[in-house]
Amino acid sequence: MRNIREIQTQPIIGQAWTGRHVVLLHCTNNNQLMNLYKSYHAPIEPPRHNCAETLSQLLSIGYHIMAITPISSNHIQYFLVL
Repeated sequence: MRNIREIQTQPIIGQAWTGRHVVLLHCTNNNQLMNLYKSYHAPIEPPRHNCAETLSQLLSIGYHIMAITPISSNHIQYFLVL
C-alpha cells in the first residue's frame, strides 16, 4: 500500500494559474505610462504610452479597478483585478 504523501500531486512551476489575475499600472499625473506589472498569465493587450488608453484597454477586457494609490506627487498606481 502506498503512502498518502506519495500519491498527492505537488504544484508544478509554470502551471497556468486559473485564479484571479492582477495588474499594477504605474502612471504619472501627466497621463504617461511608467510601468506595467502583471501576474504571469494575466491577459493584456500591448500597453500604450498614454495611461488613460491603457486603462481603457484593461477595463474593456474585464478588469476592475480595486485601488488607486498616490505613490508620490507625480506617481500614481492603479491596482486592477480580473
